[in-house]
Amino acid sequence: MKYPDVTNYINGTEQEANGTALLDVYDPSLGEIISRVPLSSAQEVDAAARAAKAAFPGWSGTPIKDRVQVFYRYKTQLERHLPELASLITEENGKLHSEAVAEIERAIEVVEFAASLPQIIPGEILEVGRGVECRLDRLPLGVVASITPFNFPNMVPHWTLPNAIALGNCFILKPSELVPLSANRIAELLAEAGLPKGVFNVVHGGREAVEAICDHPDIAAISFVGSTRTAKAVYRRGTSQLKRVLALGGAKNHLIVMPDADREMAASNIVASMSGCAGQRCMAASVMVAVSRVDHVVERMLEVARQLVPGRSLGPVISAQAKDRIEGYIAEAEAAGAKLLLDGRGAVVPGKEGGYYLGPTILDHVTPDMRIAQEEVFGPVLVIVRVKDVDEAIAVENRSPYGNAASVYTESGGIARQVVSKAHAGMVGVNVGVPVPREPFSFGGWNESKFGTGDITGRGCLELWSKTRKTTIKWNREAGTNWMS
Repeated sequence: MKYPDVTNYINGTEQEANGTALLDVYDPSLGEIISRVPLSSAQEVDAAARAAKAAFPGWSGTPIKDRVQVFYRYKTQLERHLPELASLITEENGKLHSEAVAEIERAIEVVEFAASLPQIIPGEILEVGRGVECRLDRLPLGVVASITPFNFPNMVPHWTLPNAIALGNCFILKPSELVPLSANRIAELLAEAGLPKGVFNVVHGGREAVEAICDHPDIAAISFVGSTRTAKAVYRRGTSQLKRVLALGGAKNHLIVMPDADREMAASNIVASMSGCAGQRCMAASVMVAVSRVDHVVERMLEVARQLVPGRSLGPVISAQAKDRIEGYIAEAEAAGAKLLLDGRGAVVPGKEGGYYLGPTILDHVTPDMRIAQEEVFGPVLVIVRVKDVDEAIAVENRSPYGNAASVYTESGGIARQVVSKAHAGMVGVNVGVPVPREPFSFGGWNESKFGTGDITGRGCLELWSKTRKTTIKWNREAGTNWMS
């Protein structure tokens, strides 16, 4: 194996999970084992929670202007080590180097936002009556945790850890067991940036570790990103223990294409959205809703998609199981009457014959009742649903139980406004294939794509990772007796 067995990172030190089963970690581009990760138990989660709880008084008592100095230094560390961090993502996740670099650049952006928190969360004060003041201060919760997915080993942990820690919390990260290497490197760089021991901890594992996080009495809040099925389970279990939980689930994003759409922009954007990161992102385009006569756009999409070469401009999916599942969706849709315009099955990359590659796949004349049009495929697959007008297109989007993202391609401001106002999605784009908000605007969907209140990034995360203290003060005797006495 290229890397030694992964260890947990608790209280500033690497700790082996003794007696714990080890899971093989694969390089998806080769199909080869590169390390092993422990499937930690509740015992390891408890050790991390105890370390974080012990560190909390000192860290929360540090003024926020001093806390964020760690993240100024940490940002420099991420920039200095960017090529190395990107290579690590490529090895454990399989995505292209350019995609890995973009992932870290987005992580750096969130770190910058965290460093700006002293300018965003100063307390409020107001004289609410003669001689009486009210003030509001934002305080940390204590020990918090994040459970993150395989598709963004570096970025998604950074959606939460910089803001939660800068706000004064101590943190436990449970990364996906499929991509454990980036998490430990994050811990090392945070320590080098001066973060005190116990403030940030990493516990690796699967279901048992997740359930232990949901149940632990000293963990006050949890964020989760993953499938809708697991998001619901984490939300229910965590909230049953009276914790704050924000759980982001799956997606089925619809891109509505009007006849007046710019052909080149729409075609290139849609293909990039469906194929970027091998389609393994919750913001990927998965359903194109073709309104009336848009064959000119479809034809150009096929030309663009055929230029994508697995292993060079398209990475692998995460596992052999994922590849089999995606191919099953394609075969089922074709059998149900969908027209296969571009078939990515059977892709082989010379020198990487064991890799889990799929070429870009486009299916036309898919009906909304087909499983491939309803469920999250999570691969480089786009389906085309044909409709007669924009009202029918919006109805197709509205019928999806998910509500992560939707976009419209048009030159008409009126149609764009109609789609923006009527789409059942928390993030909407106009002529944008991946409508991800940038800081300080927050990331989060609706419906079956999000469980809990608030959002996971930007200002929306403040309610998740902090609580408010309201103080009423009267010093003047001459204020007299009033309703506040």
